[in-house]
Amino acid sequence: MKSCILLLISICFFIGSPSWLWAAHGISIDGNLKYKSDFKQFEYVSDQAKKGGKLELHANGSFDKMNPFTLKGTAPFGLEMFVFEPLAVGSLDEPFAVYGLIASDIELASDKLSMTFTINKKARFSDGTPVTPEDVEFSLNIFKSDKVHPFYPFYYQDIKEANILDTRRIQFVFSRANRELHMIASQIPVLSMNFYKEHSFAEKESGNRMVAPIGSGPYIVSVINRGKSISYTRNPEYWAKDHPVRKGMYNFDSIGVNYYKDQIVAVEAFKAGEFDFMMVNIAKQWARDMVGKHFEDGSLIKKEYPHQNNAGMQGFVMNTRKSIFQDWRVRKALGLGLDFEWVNKSLFYNQYTRSSSYFNNSHLAATGIPEGIELSYLEPFRNTLPSEIFTTPLTPPESNGKGGMRTNLRQARKLLQEAGWTIKNGILKNSEGKPFQFEILLVSPSFERVMAPYSNNLKKLGIKVDYRTIDPALYTSRVQNFDYDMVVHVYGQSLSPGNEQKNYWHSESADRKGSRNLAGIKDPVVDVMVEKIIYAKTQEELTAACKALDRILWYGYYVVPNWYLNVHRLAFHNKFNQPDTLPLYYNHYQYLMTWWSKDTATPAN
Repeated sequence: MKSCILLLISICFFIGSPSWLWAAHGISIDGNLKYKSDFKQFEYVSDQAKKGGKLELHANGSFDKMNPFTLKGTAPFGLEMFVFEPLAVGSLDEPFAVYGLIASDIELASDKLSMTFTINKKARFSDGTPVTPEDVEFSLNIFKSDKVHPFYPFYYQDIKEANILDTRRIQFVFSRANRELHMIASQIPVLSMNFYKEHSFAEKESGNRMVAPIGSGPYIVSVINRGKSISYTRNPEYWAKDHPVRKGMYNFDSIGVNYYKDQIVAVEAFKAGEFDFMMVNIAKQWARDMVGKHFEDGSLIKKEYPHQNNAGMQGFVMNTRKSIFQDWRVRKALGLGLDFEWVNKSLFYNQYTRSSSYFNNSHLAATGIPEGIELSYLEPFRNTLPSEIFTTPLTPPESNGKGGMRTNLRQARKLLQEAGWTIKNGILKNSEGKPFQFEILLVSPSFERVMAPYSNNLKKLGIKVDYRTIDPALYTSRVQNFDYDMVVHVYGQSLSPGNEQKNYWHSESADRKGSRNLAGIKDPVVDVMVEKIIYAKTQEELTAACKALDRILWYGYYVVPNWYLNVHRLAFHNKFNQPDTLPLYYNHYQYLMTWWSKDTATPAN
């Protein structure tokens, strides 16, 4: 799930019995915290921020429910971010640190098989009721049940149970320890037990699908226009408005979200003043559409903001559940059909870097050839793994060299012939005479201009490729049910991968509807490396396991690698002030929540 902010536990001072550590205001992987217990606010927010004003945002498609945690349907943008809160939140300028929010103190047992949260005595839901250990227990049970998106019980499966200790403390017991489980436990959104007793959590209760939920977050839902727009109003009684992890943030009195058919329509609406801010993920729009008199006179601004995020992997994902994609040679051949250099120059204005890892832009990306711990992880499987894993660095195909794409296509044709496919009358067919044809399912029409040259290259191999853009809701449903041949997907990664890797690559998730194992990977060696990531005891073991997994996935040819940026391309109306200090590890909406309106005069509090 794009990825989640990772929560890590530090070793602090012992108290009384050696089985417990001091409760802490914040926790980190190495015991070091940038912010001390008396910190007032994060450095990437401003003490000059003011409350007030209105922020208008956009989203594409539509929405048909008000529960962001279930599988069926689509919830409105912002619901989870603005309304619900977890026990602790991450710092955007530390890769492995988190600070308590609903939990004022966090204790980890020395054997790492349990942890205790102390609920902040000020924590309140928007209806004024206090957040209690019972709410936390209820939340855990919900997220481990079949009522939520299948991702959640899979993600939280190692949290065995919860024990309420007193009126403010709750203990989580783990079935087994792993380096990340403490973080995962702190990520659980805290739900109002009373609200969901009155309004059933289950999707089948269709009459409750559009009831605005109650949460403990900074905003409440004020207006719902099903499928078209939603408005959030800042809760003037927000319990954490003076909390150090919220100070200087969530400054707008109201946030509106209007829905548009697609990004192309949204760009014109933005330039016409219908909303205030957008992240531009289409190179052509950034280079050619974000221009004109309003940009020249400064009323509209476009600016690139650097980040140090793990870029993960974006690619054309092949569904190996389909027979035509089950041979690795076929998958490799399809990868040779993408002329990235031409696409980047002709369509993207040379803005992108070619993906060469499933952990792009991070120290977790495999480089060179395996050695040390990484090699020791791979060595037992040498006879079953591709030999290139041990001899060849991860290198995407290039078309700038001698022969260009013709060389790549000749190599692709040879691979297809080895896999039993031959061209007859210009059509690639297998031994049974079945033609090689498939469909690429898209959710954004902007990708059609990329698929046109890609499908044309494959046509030269005798492959018939159709691509089409469908409604976002239908697209989501088909992806959740694995009803596609090929899709474009981004595998988001953090700097400390963990349980989510099971949802991406593990055999257990391959047949589970709604999982992100879109390629349908069932590989016992992949499973081993995923387990090594999850249960790594040191940073060195984690890094080695990630690099080993990176190599196995790369030479499995499950995706046609795409490209990435190490900046956020943001366009906005010139009506905001921004902090002087930029975060390091952040998404664009997290950064936006530190901005404030120029026209406001009320000091932030």
